[in-house]
Amino acid sequence: MLPGRNLLPVKRKHLGGLLLLTFISIICVAFSMTGNDDFDFARREILLRRIGHEILLQSGDSVSRVLPVKKIAKNEYQISFEHAFTFQPESLVNTTQRLLAKDPLAGDYVVNVVNAANASVAYGYAISKNKKDDIVACIGRKQPIASYLINIKFKPTGIITAKNGYLLGSLTVLAFVGFIFLRSVKPRKALPDSQPTGLFALGSISFDAEIGKLMINGKTIDLTKTETRVLRIFALSPNEVIERSRLQKEIWEDEGVIVGRSLDMFISKLRKKLEIDPNIRIVVIRGKGYKLEVSA
Repeated sequence: MLPGRNLLPVKRKHLGGLLLLTFISIICVAFSMTGNDDFDFARREILLRRIGHEILLQSGDSVSRVLPVKKIAKNEYQISFEHAFTFQPESLVNTTQRLLAKDPLAGDYVVNVVNAANASVAYGYAISKNKKDDIVACIGRKQPIASYLINIKFKPTGIITAKNGYLLGSLTVLAFVGFIFLRSVKPRKALPDSQPTGLFALGSISFDAEIGKLMINGKTIDLTKTETRVLRIFALSPNEVIERSRLQKEIWEDEGVIVGRSLDMFISKLRKKLEIDPNIRIVVIRGKGYKLEVSA
């Protein structure tokens, strides 16, 4: 009978070892992916700096510097410059297509040229490996001299997707083994829901994000679906700067890419609808994004 009584502890010990081995494997995969990401960024940075260099040469500037490339979001990079310059949209499109063709991971991407003075998009376009899906605005107009930033966002490749799938699969195995190993432990009581509700008080305005309406003094103003999503981001962080790239990512990432002045258009429409309360306004923070100012 003694062996029978010791069977469960032995199994538990083996399961514990398997759990530990799986956990170590996931850590190794994570470090491997980080290393590859660093290498890909270093390789891509060279091509992006070359794009900036050629754009300056095309504008007649062979002296000023292209500043270090920044990674401003997942799969999104920013090329910045030392001095103001002008550019020809057609040359910008051709240069990015020619140089990024050398990047095996750059299949589909979106380019937005941002005016650093007011954070507005001066020019934007989307390039796809499948040429019929390209979206290129008018390319015949030379842009005025200004301090521009070039933001390039790449669509995740199949290799990255496979890595994420492998990592997700490993986590699933770890969760399953952990469930078996710890099945005798009683689950903890669920914590109360602490997520913010869909109702916000903005000065004298009540904003219902669930139904997309503004209410003040018995009056109701309807918001579109996109206007509601934009305002909800502001309402969660009043009087705080919201980066332009964050707004683009959270509003349009699941629906495709944003091209041109779509964000500026929705901000402008929201400003007009919020004019019913002079203590509330959306202001531009130069070089950063926007802020919803709510006065006491």
